[in-house]
Amino acid sequence: MSVTRSIIELTVRKTIRPALWLNLLLITSLLGSGAIPLQAVSLVAADRAATERVAAERALMQGQIDEAVAKTQRLAAADPKDGQAYLLLCRSFYAEAHADEAIDACTKATQALPHSSEAQDWLGRSLGMKAERAGPIAGLSLALKVKAAFETAVALDPENDEAINDLGEFYIDAPMIIGSGLDKSAALANQALARRPQPAHRILAMTAEKRKDYETAEREFRAAVAVANRADAWNDLGAFYRRRGEYDKAVEALKQGLAVNRAKDAGLVDAASLLDRMHREPALTQKALRDYLERGVKSDDAPAIKVHVMLGKLLESEGDKAGAKIEFETALQMASGYGPAKQALQQL
Repeated sequence: MSVTRSIIELTVRKTIRPALWLNLLLITSLLGSGAIPLQAVSLVAADRAATERVAAERALMQGQIDEAVAKTQRLAAADPKDGQAYLLLCRSFYAEAHADEAIDACTKATQALPHSSEAQDWLGRSLGMKAERAGPIAGLSLALKVKAAFETAVALDPENDEAINDLGEFYIDAPMIIGSGLDKSAALANQALARRPQPAHRILAMTAEKRKDYETAEREFRAAVAVANRADAWNDLGAFYRRRGEYDKAVEALKQGLAVNRAKDAGLVDAASLLDRMHREPALTQKALRDYLERGVKSDDAPAIKVHVMLGKLLESEGDKAGAKIEFETALQMASGYGPAKQALQQL
């Protein structure tokens, strides 16, 4: 009993439920006798951490950013080497558009998970978010870090579709002075073509479009659609037609994407965003956003907080300020520090 008293103070014991108190007594006595090896205790702690990580990711997927951040911060505090916890924390901060915090968390994730393509890809995205807001000199330095992270992500896993897309877009859009270029994007796509055809055709299409070879670009976007008839490929084709000013074709492609999107995933939000930019099909746009929020398979590809703000702005444009206010406030309930929701509410 004296060992137990040294572990649990009387004031603390008064707050513990009787059943838990008995369990603690049993565990303490068994540990003291060597009946439970310390390895078993470590396994229990690992199981609890895994369960907490699952709960944190579920919160992130549902857009409950404050909850996800709180859970992952507890995990990281308990085990500073928990790379998966830091990766979830990075993704949570990224969803909330907090670039510096995301970079810090993702840097720690890459240190703890040196062979993780996913961690490197998210680090590149976080650095890219900061680079977009930086001045020319700081932006150039950050862009070099973005390039290094994306290239490392692809090198670690040449079949990581997200990393292939991110690096391909970087090569297409970034200045050549930092080592990008259309030859590199085409080479990346051709290397991936046999094993990852959809992202490869997408990168080839974007490369051709950048070269103003619109016939090849359209053919490659359609080749990406033909791989698996996926909603995201239809959205890419629709986005291409929108950029070309062919709005009727764009709307048709986006409707095709909505029709095949049975999972009601982030593709709904991409389609809605494109329709909204063209000021076409407002009822369909609103339906797509509501379907995603109410019945969709949510993910941090389209954070729910951003979708609530999108829907709020759409309602505001239609004169429904009360409905818009509800959407903005809902976003803030999920992520109290989300700047776009605060700004939209203030401007309402």
